[in-house]
Amino acid sequence: MISSIHASSLGDAAVRVLGTADARQKACVAREVAKTWLGRRYDIVGVTGAVPDRPARPDRPVLMLPRDVPRRKINAGAAGRIALLHALAHIELNAIDLAFDIIARFSHQDLPDEFFDDWIAVGDDEARHFLMLEDRLQELGGAYGDLPAHDGLWQAAMETAHDVLARLAIVPMVLEARGLDVTPDMIRRLEIAGDQESAAALTIIHDDEIGHVAVGKRWFDHVCAMRDLSDPVAVWQDLVRKHFKGGLKPPFNTASRDLAGFPEQYYAIFDA
Repeated sequence: MISSIHASSLGDAAVRVLGTADARQKACVAREVAKTWLGRRYDIVGVTGAVPDRPARPDRPVLMLPRDVPRRKINAGAAGRIALLHALAHIELNAIDLAFDIIARFSHQDLPDEFFDDWIAVGDDEARHFLMLEDRLQELGGAYGDLPAHDGLWQAAMETAHDVLARLAIVPMVLEARGLDVTPDMIRRLEIAGDQESAAALTIIHDDEIGHVAVGKRWFDHVCAMRDLSDPVAVWQDLVRKHFKGGLKPPFNTASRDLAGFPEQYYAIFDA
């Protein structure tokens, strides 16, 4: 039961989220941990145990290589919309773990409580998004786990587990920013298909992700300043080249990125 969560530290509570295999329960535990932290009911930030290399996962969905996952088409009727929402729910489940992993993995570093406030709030949003998408899947006759998915997102966590600056450069400032680029077109196509409920859910997710990218950019700048790195643009570009395989793919949603405080000078070099 969620009410049985006992942890003296935020880091240990984050590890509890990572160690929860059932997808819906993971989201619910994440929301309860967020509520507990924001109520200042943990004694310390740090982790007393080990942070797992990989989060616990349910038996389903079956995980495949990204190239092997069937492509989703919204115009393929209800089945296509279910496939799209399932893929997005899988992304949000990974996003829960990514948020709580950054809390647990880097809780020993000299970061202010505001850093953890921000990432707890992000994790809470991701959990809310997952629950919203899974509820919508069920309304359409599907469920999370019904379709195959890929494990590509967690590769970014493994690639950046050694350095909080690299993690900030890749997860919010590449992966979540990519969500800002592609989600408006998904919303438009869902509206054309007459699925206003799913379009409304994706609009909420898009708008929340503007804030998530802003959180990543703010703390990226903070860590750069801590390390006396005077050119965060060049630092970010170098980290992307080093840790994000395949490069960034335009077009970029500059309007939403600007709202997140993520100016074009960072990523324009990749628009080739």
